[in-house]
Amino acid sequence: MPTTAARLPVLFDTDIGSDIDDAVALAYLLKQPRCELLGVTTVTGEVNQRAALVEIIAAASGRTDLPIHPGASKVIFNGPGQPHVPQYEAVRGRPHRTDYPPNTAIEFMRKTIRSRPGEVTLIAVGPMTNLALLFATDPEIPSLLRQVVLMCGAFTVKSGRGPGGREWNAMSDPLATAMTYKARPPRFTSFGLDVTLKCTLEAEECRQRFNEAGGALGVIGEMAEVWFRHSKYVTFHDPLAAAAAFHPDLCEYEDGEVTVDVRGPRPGITLWEKAKEEGPHRIAVEVDRERFFEEYFSVVNA
Repeated sequence: MPTTAARLPVLFDTDIGSDIDDAVALAYLLKQPRCELLGVTTVTGEVNQRAALVEIIAAASGRTDLPIHPGASKVIFNGPGQPHVPQYEAVRGRPHRTDYPPNTAIEFMRKTIRSRPGEVTLIAVGPMTNLALLFATDPEIPSLLRQVVLMCGAFTVKSGRGPGGREWNAMSDPLATAMTYKARPPRFTSFGLDVTLKCTLEAEECRQRFNEAGGALGVIGEMAEVWFRHSKYVTFHDPLAAAAAFHPDLCEYEDGEVTVDVRGPRPGITLWEKAKEEGPHRIAVEVDRERFFEEYFSVVNA
């Protein structure tokens, strides 16, 4: 099939600038030949700084026409959110806009999805605030998507073992996470810590690979030095979700239902109940780590 016929329209929602893997995922989407990146929306905290990072990385990939829209800066009800954007300091001297209009993300996503019913894949790799607001203000939107792909959750089986750890995106805005999982798009896939933690590279290997790739990853290499002040490695949480949107066979999956605890002592825990046949959600349960890294770097180095 020709590449143009196989292109996948994508909206990317991100809290880029806190953990470095959001930027690493964006670099992949910008270079993936099958990705028709319709726009990027930012969420939580200093959303304009996050938008500036998207702009700078996109420009380094030669994409100066990418729609970029800041979204919700505060959580819906409770939760810590993700207030700060530490990686912005690494590139603040590069040319970028400082006049992004506030809170345009939800309407941009709504109009884009409605203009292409059944086509758009919504990839979200930050707190779920923008998605929850989108689905609440236009309840028909989930049914108009092709699929939702999340980096979210650490899936604790409802029976058989006790409460597990919480994943940052899910716990940052627990009510938004619960609202998002209530949506029923045609396909809803989550990549949680259960699999993403298997996809790590040491800092030195990342430095070498980012510098060799140049372009967007060269800029991201500068941002990564802020990350490496407190981490000796990069976990490719968000890039796995991005790559699997185009190559689902990178992972193995289970079908079932995700519910989110919003009232307990540890709000944001994602509870998993495997279905005997079908369920509204699908979660990744295993990843072919070597194939994933081969896919990622073959795309960004092309």
